[in-house]
Amino acid sequence: MNVLDLDYMLGLIPVLLKYLPLTLEMAAAGMVLALVLACLLAVIRVLKVPVLDRFAMLFISFFRGTPLLVQLFLFYYGLPQLMSSLTAINGITATIMGLTMHFSAYMAESIRAAIVGVDRSQTEAALSIGMTNAQLMRRIVLPQATRIAVPTLMNYFLDMIKATSLAFTLGVTELMGSAQKEAAGSFLYFEAFIIVAIIYRGIVELLSWLQRYLEHRLNRAYSR
Repeated sequence: MNVLDLDYMLGLIPVLLKYLPLTLEMAAAGMVLALVLACLLAVIRVLKVPVLDRFAMLFISFFRGTPLLVQLFLFYYGLPQLMSSLTAINGITATIMGLTMHFSAYMAESIRAAIVGVDRSQTEAALSIGMTNAQLMRRIVLPQATRIAVPTLMNYFLDMIKATSLAFTLGVTELMGSAQKEAAGSFLYFEAFIIVAIIYRGIVELLSWLQRYLEHRLNRAYSR
């Protein structure tokens, strides 16, 4: 029975951590862009904007119904085939695009549910005193919808961080990609992937603590 090479595992930690910023940057960029796109899609769905509503439904259906890896390949390999000007898309850009589109489809439905979940009597009261739809969304609906949606959106962000591990299939040397290269060079695959799993687990645990803190802050006004 082979014994784990602990010295190799400890020495691998600083090597892999050098690529952690790229992993977090891709996830953060994808989250910001996905949140903007998801809010737009959710508002279109709630207001049932003609034509755009059908497009939003098709968009959500496609990106929820196909694997993320397939979508990454479409952006990285497929788009340059359709438009030669898109050959400049690199693995990082394609990954961010894939994360944005894929997770915005899921987030849009969560945000839409949160908006619909706001008590209708409040919206009727706001409209009765002369608020416009824009004022209603900004002052009444969105603040309450945010409190409802935050736990789900944080879970999607955690999933997005883990999903960045697929970027190595596009040639991106991020956290998972660096572990793959180190393992291929040493043939110590188990040790390398155990360490990368521990690093991912640490990130998730830290962000889970942040999620619980945000939930407590947002719910504090409602628990009195």
